[in-house]
Amino acid sequence: MANRGSNRSRLLWVSLLVTSLFIITLDLRGVSLLTSLRSGTQSVIAPFERLATRAFSPVEDFFSELSNLGRSRAKIEKLEEENQELKNQVIFNQETLAQLESLKGVLDLAGKARYKTVSARVISRGGTGTFSETIVLDIGSDSGVRRDMTVVAASGLVGVVKSTTSSSSIVLLMNDPSFRIGVRVAGKQDMGILLGQGDDNYSLQMLSATSAISVGDVLLARGSSGDKPFVPGVPVGSISYVENTVGQLTREGKVNGFVDLNSLSVVSVVLAAVAGDPGDALVPTAPRPAPTATVFVTPSPTPKE
Repeated sequence: MANRGSNRSRLLWVSLLVTSLFIITLDLRGVSLLTSLRSGTQSVIAPFERLATRAFSPVEDFFSELSNLGRSRAKIEKLEEENQELKNQVIFNQETLAQLESLKGVLDLAGKARYKTVSARVISRGGTGTFSETIVLDIGSDSGVRRDMTVVAASGLVGVVKSTTSSSSIVLLMNDPSFRIGVRVAGKQDMGILLGQGDDNYSLQMLSATSAISVGDVLLARGSSGDKPFVPGVPVGSISYVENTVGQLTREGKVNGFVDLNSLSVVSVVLAAVAGDPGDALVPTAPRPAPTATVFVTPSPTPKE
């Protein structure tokens, strides 16, 4: 039994020795058995690797897209927020510019008439228990505003102060149905009464049937005793229609107001007419027509036959 075990061991060692010598001989002759085996194995496995890559590539792409989607959504939300901030800034700048332009216009009007004024912002609009057309200003008695003071905008009359608190005022707009103001025709001495009608149109009742009025005539505030509730000379509107009914005791017509009461942002309250009646100094100047371009046409020469 011991001899058999020894014989097997010798046979194993001899086999290993022969195999080693065989591999060394192949290497010396330039034949790499390991490399050949590796190449063969790679050739067999390569198609399966490509198939696995194609199979799992969409899955990898899916999870990659999920990750990118979260980042993209966050970027989009941030861009939307920045865009909204820019829009708000543009709106704010436009509103500020409009208010500055309105303030400049009303100060120009007050300067021409030498009215002493205090400027205010319109903070709300609506009706009250007594009046249907009113606005609320952000100044009141602390700024010198009192009841029955004239309120103007860049283009002319807005209304009259009806009540105040220390920091706010309620103004009755000139289109309220209860509104009345004495007016005169600019350049003339014809007098009348302007009445609000709740919209952008006003009715006019002249005090004399012989008043010479026509479409386009400008109406100015006649003024009240002690300049309350109305200071003189404020532009009110222009006549848009004259009724010529025979036998009327007074002349009547329709008037377009100069001020757009639906877009008020900045107004001024007249504290006093320092220089008295400004006369026709505040009559709006008609815009100059745009110059007509002269075009010279040079005739083309007639082609010779």
